[in-house]
Amino acid sequence: MTSNRIIPCLDFDNGKVVKGKKFLEVKEVADPLTLAKKYVADGADELVFYDIAASTNNRAMFLDLIAEIAKEVPVPFIVGGGIRTVEDIQKVFDAGGDKVSINSAALSNPSLIEEASKRFGSERIILSMDVNEVGPSKWSVFSNGGMKDTGMDAIEWAIQGEKLGAGELVVNSIGEDGVKDGYNLELTRAIAEAVNIPVIASGGAGKPEHFHTVLTEGKADAALAASVFHFEDINIGELKTYLAEKNTSVGND
Repeated sequence: MTSNRIIPCLDFDNGKVVKGKKFLEVKEVADPLTLAKKYVADGADELVFYDIAASTNNRAMFLDLIAEIAKEVPVPFIVGGGIRTVEDIQKVFDAGGDKVSINSAALSNPSLIEEASKRFGSERIILSMDVNEVGPSKWSVFSNGGMKDTGMDAIEWAIQGEKLGAGELVVNSIGEDGVKDGYNLELTRAIAEAVNIPVIASGGAGKPEHFHTVLTEGKADAALAASVFHFEDINIGELKTYLAEKNTSVGND
C-alpha cells in the first residue's frame, strides 16, 4: 500500500475557486491557477479540481483551464464535475488530467464506471460520493449537490463501485463539509473496511489532528481538504511535518 496522501481540493465555479459550508453559502476564494501552484510548492501529494456547477447547471467543463493547470501541476491531477460520458473523460485526459472523479453520472449510469475503468484503467477512475447520516450508523448517498437523498446505502454503493471497477473512492460527508470539526471517522472507517480500494476522506478538516485521526482511526488512505488550505489555517508542509512526527507517513516523506 502506498503511503497516505494529502490532497487539496479546488472547488471551482465561474472562473474562481469557491468554498461553502454543508454545500451552501458558497463564496469566492481565489484564482485556481495561483492556488494550484502554491499547493504544489507546499507539498501537496495530489490535487483535485472540482467544477461544482458543471453537473447541476448541465454545462460543459472548462477544459482550457484544466489544461492550463495541468501544465503547471507535476503531481497527480484529479478532475471532477460535469463528467457524463467516456468522451468527457477522454477530453479531461487529453487536456492533461491524470484521474477523473465521477459522482452524479455514476448514480444515473453506473455502467459508466465499468466502461471507463476498462478503457482507461481503474487507477484513473475515482467514484466520488456525497453522503449524509440518515440514522444511527446508517448513511445514504445524496445527489444534486448534496440536496437529494437517493435512498441508496452508502456502504453498498461503495462496494458496488469497487465491483464496477473504480480504483479509488472519495467519501464526502455532507454534515461535516466546511464545518472544521473533524472528519466523520465512523463513516470513513465503515467504508474503508468494506472495500479493498483506497478511500479518500473528505469533509470536516479543521486542524492537523483531524488529518491524523482520519488516516489512522478512520482508516482512510488519503485526506482531502479545501478551506483550511485556502484560508491558510493549515500549511501543507507544516501538516506533513506534524504527521511525520506522529509516525504517519505521507507522500514521499
